[in-house]
Amino acid sequence: MNFTGSVKSKLPGVGTTIFSVMSALANEQKAINLAQGFPDFNCSPKLIELVNHYMKMGMNQYSPMPGIMGLREKIAEKTQALYGAVYKPETEITVVPGGTHAIYAAVSAVVRDGDEVVVLEPCYDSYVPAIELNGGRAVFYELKYPDYHIDWNEVKKLINFKTRMIMINTPHNPTGSVMGESDMLQLQKILDNTDVVVLSDEVYEHIIFDNLQHQSVARFPKLAERSFIVSSFGKTFHTTGWKLGYVLAPENLSKEFRKVHQFMAFCANTPIQYAIADYLNDTDTYLQLNQFYEDKRNYFQKLVKGSNFKLLPCKGSYFQMLNYAKITQERDTDFAVRLTKEHKVASIPTSVFYHKNTDNNVLRFCFAKGNETMEKAAEKLMRL
Repeated sequence: MNFTGSVKSKLPGVGTTIFSVMSALANEQKAINLAQGFPDFNCSPKLIELVNHYMKMGMNQYSPMPGIMGLREKIAEKTQALYGAVYKPETEITVVPGGTHAIYAAVSAVVRDGDEVVVLEPCYDSYVPAIELNGGRAVFYELKYPDYHIDWNEVKKLINFKTRMIMINTPHNPTGSVMGESDMLQLQKILDNTDVVVLSDEVYEHIIFDNLQHQSVARFPKLAERSFIVSSFGKTFHTTGWKLGYVLAPENLSKEFRKVHQFMAFCANTPIQYAIADYLNDTDTYLQLNQFYEDKRNYFQKLVKGSNFKLLPCKGSYFQMLNYAKITQERDTDFAVRLTKEHKVASIPTSVFYHKNTDNNVLRFCFAKGNETMEKAAEKLMRL
């Protein structure tokens, strides 16, 4: 290779995502991987059969750019039934290749050079790079440890004439916290008479516990009219590798979103769209998901109860935060590596979800695993 020029990085502070790093370390060390957020069990055989059926039927070429109409119609029905919100399949629902794609496209659609975007930390690691790559500036608010609640009076002080967007996430990754109706109403009040757009990351919408009701921004008309809502079939149907989700937004926002989406990917996977459109006919496939994962949360908590880890509240998502301050005062990044190498359990250090690397001696563990996997991991954690 003869190229001798230099390339100035657009993301100089960004390396390989922590999820890839810790999963690679887990593989190298033959450790139990409770780090990266994906199930170690398979999806429904029926869903695999449906995908195979549509592949054999020849549904293997490009779909329409916004997604096949049959799937968009099913999404509209589901959204109205769950949240009482009406979205038009033709102009307000877009099927996308995954939530990360959706987040980037939404930010690209509205954020310009010099715009500010309010981000609630700790946050999923794609948020800030998406902002910076589009010329925006992230303005950070730190959730209140240890239950990770929001003081909306403090958030309000961050909103000004430069604010273009606020990014929220409920149920929350990595903390497992959940925004309630009061949170949404306060956010709605703060944004009244502003031009601020909301990006609401709701990929764990069906993984919520203790009889709590998911407070989608779709439930709140004054929020919905200014919001992109990101959802994920990958999280809902245990198919994270299929990279399929969707975005709900009013027509004016969807129009701008689609302008970007069409040049990022054009469309999502065609046979999988057809399969999921059929699969959604059985509403139990997603309505019973909360109990499925609540049982897993409860089992994991039972397994580690009595250890030197402190369980933090987990109201949703498939992540359990554990404080390890009674075990060591090492930085979480160091302890996560040592835990993987010496004790063969991989986790995610939560300081990486903060721009200032705030360290509360907390690690994130994924309990979207089979019972045997959790049991083996817990047995090792109990020895610490």
